[in-house]
Amino acid sequence: MAGTLSFETLKTQVTDGTIDTVLVCGVDMQGRLMGKRFHAVNFVETSHAETHCCNYLLATDLEMATPPGYKSTGWQSGYGDYVMQPDLSTLRPVPWLDGTVMVLCDLMDHDTHQPVPHSPRAILKKQIARLAELGFEAQMATELEFFLFEHSLDHIRKSGFRDLTPISGYNEDYHIFQTTKEEGIMRPLRNHLFAAGIPVENTKGEAEAGQEELNIRYSPALDCADHHTIAKNAVKEIAWQQGHAASFLPKWHPDRVGSSSHVHQSLWADGKPAFVDAEDALGMSVVMKHYMAGLIAFAPDYTYFLAPYVNSYKRFAKGTFAPTKTVWSVDNRTAGFRLCGAGTKGVRVECRIGGSDLNPYLAQAGMLAAGIKGIEDKMDLAPPTRGDVYEDAKAGDIPQTLRAATETLRNSSFLRAAFGDDVVDHYTRAAEWEQEEFDRAVTDWEIARGFERA
Repeated sequence: MAGTLSFETLKTQVTDGTIDTVLVCGVDMQGRLMGKRFHAVNFVETSHAETHCCNYLLATDLEMATPPGYKSTGWQSGYGDYVMQPDLSTLRPVPWLDGTVMVLCDLMDHDTHQPVPHSPRAILKKQIARLAELGFEAQMATELEFFLFEHSLDHIRKSGFRDLTPISGYNEDYHIFQTTKEEGIMRPLRNHLFAAGIPVENTKGEAEAGQEELNIRYSPALDCADHHTIAKNAVKEIAWQQGHAASFLPKWHPDRVGSSSHVHQSLWADGKPAFVDAEDALGMSVVMKHYMAGLIAFAPDYTYFLAPYVNSYKRFAKGTFAPTKTVWSVDNRTAGFRLCGAGTKGVRVECRIGGSDLNPYLAQAGMLAAGIKGIEDKMDLAPPTRGDVYEDAKAGDIPQTLRAATETLRNSSFLRAAFGDDVVDHYTRAAEWEQEEFDRAVTDWEIARGFERA
């Protein structure tokens, strides 16, 4: 892809002084880039083969705390190392940072040099390999929604996260004039990402003041997750460079709509779309129907990977374009799953459940595992739901709290078979810890409600 670098090109650029810094990055449980900044000479001479990181990076929370209860690591084992093995096919420039390139790494066991089973990239790669055994490749695309704020991250943090003023004053969904005012951030974002080899399609205003959407062209599943992760990091960095804050918190205000990350997906075989059947009324192949049946049937099982925090569940509400039901419909944004491109070669399914805070590797892995199960078991797809799905009492519900999603994850025999017991137990512990931390908190709402009147 235009924008990515060969290792030989990097050597040349290091020699001529164009590049002096290499970001060597792994992906943590939260979907964030974690790693080191290498002097480029050191990287091309030795560290392109491997480097190391503390294994606590796959056993922390958003605060980088060290929660107890993980089998993989902890104080009991002294927090050893993982090997960070650069995937040189991901080597790319970082045009918004001077003299800098980036490479993504696979995390490997220090002793065996085998992939760490619960690392997000390894989890997704496993499902991609399972799909390949069936003769398919997944093509996926994510939409990134986020809010831009008037003030900087430092200003907002020092205000106790109370001075939250969106960058615009009104709903800017598809609004050209309002988004023109934001081009100081959004234009460099599009152009820098494209120059970094991220196939950006467009940006647009979303359905709230200060809310933006970044759309990236479909690609093979692993590339899609890589693109999403790099783009999310770029949004934050480029907004910061311009003196503004960007947030992917799904629900930052009770009266404003939340931010999602819809995931479009289809399967291909022998270079051709496997979801297409021109003879079907909606253009859907039998494979697509089986895949979607699994996707929908097991949605509660993998909801945690679409909504991993307490705040994630504040987004699910009637009349907000965020779904509450695990059914599908034809081009209907009230359903958890929307059939897009019906009757065309671009027919695909869009999962609308995921929030802007999802880890794309884990989310895509969960959906692929469900789709694979649907294909393997030849599951039947129920007819599409019509009308306002929010009011459909017969439709299955998305888990409405992190606590409920944690229990479905813990008890999912389907995910235990697809991911392995240790992986499911690892992320169940992550979910438990998030809930435990919230349960210890005393919120502003509780104090204002009960301080005098209780």
